[in-house]
Amino acid sequence: MEYFPQEIIRRKRDGGTLDAGEIGAFVQGLVDGSFTEGQVAALAMAVFFRGMDMDERVALTRAMMRSGTVLDWRGANLPGPVVDKHSTGGVGDKVSLILAPVLAACGAVVPMISGRGLGHTGGTLDKLDAIPGYCATPDNDRFRRVLQDVGCAIIGQTADLAPADKRFYAIRDVTATVESIPLITASILSKKLAAGLEHLVMDVKWGSGAFADNLPMARELAHSIVGVAVGAGLPCVALVTDMNQVLGRTAGNAVEVRESIDMLRGEPADRRLHEVTIALCAELLAQCGLAADIAAARAQCERALSSGAAAERFAKMVAALGGPADLMDRPAAHLSPAAVIHEARPLRAGVVTRVDTRRVGLAVMALGGGRRHASDAIDFSVGLTAIAGIGEAVGPDRPLARIHAANQAAAEHAAELLLAAIEVGAIGEAGTPSPVVTERITAAT
Repeated sequence: MEYFPQEIIRRKRDGGTLDAGEIGAFVQGLVDGSFTEGQVAALAMAVFFRGMDMDERVALTRAMMRSGTVLDWRGANLPGPVVDKHSTGGVGDKVSLILAPVLAACGAVVPMISGRGLGHTGGTLDKLDAIPGYCATPDNDRFRRVLQDVGCAIIGQTADLAPADKRFYAIRDVTATVESIPLITASILSKKLAAGLEHLVMDVKWGSGAFADNLPMARELAHSIVGVAVGAGLPCVALVTDMNQVLGRTAGNAVEVRESIDMLRGEPADRRLHEVTIALCAELLAQCGLAADIAAARAQCERALSSGAAAERFAKMVAALGGPADLMDRPAAHLSPAAVIHEARPLRAGVVTRVDTRRVGLAVMALGGGRRHASDAIDFSVGLTAIAGIGEAVGPDRPLARIHAANQAAAEHAAELLLAAIEVGAIGEAGTPSPVVTERITAAT
C-alpha cells in the first residue's frame, strides 16, 4: 500500500490514530529522506498537540528500532543476562559510571550505549572523555570482547543504531517539539531495544534540574516508557527520582569521574547518590533473576561495592577501552585539574532551603564544562565540588561549593550564578529534602 506524507500528517492533525503501516512509512521517510524536513516537523507538531495512544507509541518505537542495526547477543557467549538502565538526565548524575560495574560484579552484562550532554545536564560520554585514552566508539568486535571479558562497556551510539531517531530528534530540537511524551518515549526506547537488551530500568527524574520539572509530568513519562517497553517485549520498571538538588557532591566531568571512583573504592559516598544507584541496580538484579528479591539484590550490590569487586570491573573496563590501567589507584595523575579553585561563599551564614538545580548546571556550562550546541568543545577539568545540599548549614567555614575554573574571572562569574541558584535561610528555616526515590512504576501500576 502506498502512503502519502500529507495524508499521514492530516490524519494525525485531525486527531486520528495512525496504523502501523502509516507509522512505518513515516519512519522509512525519515531514513531515506522521502519525508521533507517540513513534513517531519509538521507531523511532530501534530503529535505534540494530538498525542499518540499506546499502540501508536509501540509501533513508532519498533519502527525506529528497526531503522538500523539491531544488536543480537545470542551466541556471543556473554556471562550473564543483558541489562541496562537509562536516565532522563540531571545535574551531577554520574550513576551510570557506578551502576554498570556494580551490575557486572553481580553477574549481569551491561552494554550501555550513552549520549553526550547538551544544555544544563551533563552526558555520561563527556565524563568518560575526561579519562585520557578512553575509546567511547569501539568497533563491534571490541565492544563484544569487552562485554565477554569484563561484563560492562559504556560507549556512544553508533551511526547505524536507530538512525531514524537521529534525524527526527534534530528536527524536533529546532521546531519546539522535544517535549512530547510519545516522541520522548520512542526516542529513548528505540535505541535501547536496538541494543538487544533483555531487561531495562528507567530513572525518570523530576524537579528543578530535570527535563520533567514537576512530578505529574515525570509520572506520565515513566508510565509511557514502561508501557511501551513492555508492549515491545522488553521487561521494564521505572523509578521516579528527585532532581531538586544536585545528585552527589560534584557537577562537571573529571570531578564526577573522581566522585564515582571514590564511591567504587569504598570511600564515604553522598547518601542520595548511593541510594539511587543501589535502588536502580537492585531493580535489575531482581528483574533478571540474579537475586531472589529487592532486599537480596540490595545486599548483593552493597557487597559488590564493599568487596572492591565493582571497582575492579570499572578498572578493567577503562583499561580494555584504552584508558590508563592504574586509574583507580592514581586518579589524580590522570584526571586533569583545573587551573583555579575558588570557594563560592554565601552572603550570610544559614541553611540551604532551596536549590535551582538547572541554574547550578548552567554555572557548570558557563565554566566551559557543558555545551550549548552539539559542536561545542568542553573543558573536562572544570566543575563544582563539595556542593551543599538542602538542609545543610553554610557560612564562612562551609561554602556553597568549591569552583574549579580555567581562570579567576570565570570562577567569580560562576560564584555569582551559584549565589542566585542556592537559597540560604536562617537556622530553623530549612525544609526537609524530598525522598530521592519518589515512586516505583511498573506495568501493573
